[in-house]
Amino acid sequence: MTSTPAPPRKGWRYGVTVAVFLLPSLVPLTLYTLVPMLGSFWTSLHEWDLITDMRWVGLDNYAELIGDPETRAAFLHTLSFIAGYLPLVYAGGLGLAVLLNRAMRGRSLLRGIYFLPVITSWVVVALMWKWLLNPASGIVNWALGLLGISGPGWWTDPGWAMPSIILASAWKDLGFVMIILLAGLQAIPREYQEAAMVDGASAWRRFRHITLPLLSPSTFFVVVISLINGFQVFDQVKIMTGGGPGGATQVVVSQIYDLTFRYGRAGAASALSWLLFAVVLLVTVVQIRGQRRWVTYG
Repeated sequence: MTSTPAPPRKGWRYGVTVAVFLLPSLVPLTLYTLVPMLGSFWTSLHEWDLITDMRWVGLDNYAELIGDPETRAAFLHTLSFIAGYLPLVYAGGLGLAVLLNRAMRGRSLLRGIYFLPVITSWVVVALMWKWLLNPASGIVNWALGLLGISGPGWWTDPGWAMPSIILASAWKDLGFVMIILLAGLQAIPREYQEAAMVDGASAWRRFRHITLPLLSPSTFFVVVISLINGFQVFDQVKIMTGGGPGGATQVVVSQIYDLTFRYGRAGAASALSWLLFAVVLLVTVVQIRGQRRWVTYG
């Protein structure tokens, strides 16, 4: 009977070697992520206007924010943005991925064109959509007028301001979702589709019972990333509406910005940042725990 040899013991030299290779990533991570996070948490326990000395208040900032109607409204506005943005960007990205996964002329060019908004500055995209959705002179309302439809006020109307932001956000991120899902589609073995076609399965049944289940890992990644980005929506809101009209688009990150730079309440802003972090972390953990029920690997 032969015994399995014990694995070689790794001494201190091995540990030093690993640490040296990790330093190029570990040092920036510590300096530019971990240290600022700890500083932000320390600030959240104080009242600070960025000029005078900090004043210790403990958890008062958190208690005040949790009971603040404006904070609750900001979270509700953020959730309403996600509720409109996530289905739109996923459905649009999936449609583009399925379309551009087929053999056609100019397919690579079309992929590049659809991905171009992803690498375009949010300032450019937001200003463009603000112009397109201008109630008085925008192209969208002009086109609707040709069809006999009276266009809405878009970003000037409290009821249409958030849909305006959702539309611009989904358009910009369609290319990112398309690329991820396209990679997932190309990883699905062609033999599955061919076997289903031999059995007489329709295109819809093949898509529903083969493509979507095998695409679930890519879908899971897209949903997690899109939700995290959705909770952090800010640039388009700041440029297109500034949180208005009448606070209709005031999201959480916009409120953090206003608390810091408009009202000089850096401590409350830091506390709100940590509340947002807690919500995002909770949602992400729930998604990771729940993936076992619907994500199919292999």
